[in-house]
Amino acid sequence: MDGKLIGINSAIYSQTGGSIGIGFAIPSNMVESVVASARDGDHVKRPWFGAALQVVDADLAQSLGLDRPGGSLIRDLHDGSPAAKAGLKVGDVIRAVDGFEVEDPQAVRYRFATKGLGGKAKITYLREGKWRDTEVALIAPPEDPPADETLIEGRNPFAGATVANLSPAMADKLGLDTIGEKGVVITQVERGSAANQIQFQRGDIVVEVAGTKIGTVRDLVKVTGTRRPQWDFSVKRGDRVFSATVGG
Repeated sequence: MDGKLIGINSAIYSQTGGSIGIGFAIPSNMVESVVASARDGDHVKRPWFGAALQVVDADLAQSLGLDRPGGSLIRDLHDGSPAAKAGLKVGDVIRAVDGFEVEDPQAVRYRFATKGLGGKAKITYLREGKWRDTEVALIAPPEDPPADETLIEGRNPFAGATVANLSPAMADKLGLDTIGEKGVVITQVERGSAANQIQFQRGDIVVEVAGTKIGTVRDLVKVTGTRRPQWDFSVKRGDRVFSATVGG
């Protein structure tokens, strides 16, 4: 050790209130990126990779001809993402970021989360049995389309919910694992509102309302601006889509 900061303690594991030698710390490079965002008065902005990853388990490793499990398989890719522009494709297996071996998707996300914006990250990956390298630009997720955050009002199930157009930037802000998905996402729900009583949650994606596919905030504002004896709607939460009907 040469006196450099390597981490900041965040918690200790204790059943009595005293330390038993097990603690948790935030890496200093992650703290650095958080402080930089705080200085700009914005939420934490991390580099956007733009790919959905899955762990390479024993079965998948065998099917890919790997000698052991480990790494992250690209299962989906945003067309305009830094990963796609760097030449990565669905089916590639990422094994290292800037020379650090990554055993699973969480390790890949960690390596990107602890890097600041600007510059590039070196990615080592396997494709068709050959090891390759590429460089991925470290850029913030774009707000495309613009958020257009709007509070839904009136007599409808979404009254009291603030919604926004879904973009890579909005997905990052809400912690959603969406790749190339478009639509309208709930960003906030007022306590005691109709939306709150139906138990809509931050991060829910509005799929369809009253037989109308919802692609933008304007679509939702238009359909909820009418009066109806009953409302049919579908909302996506995580990997599941829920449908329901309520009175008008």
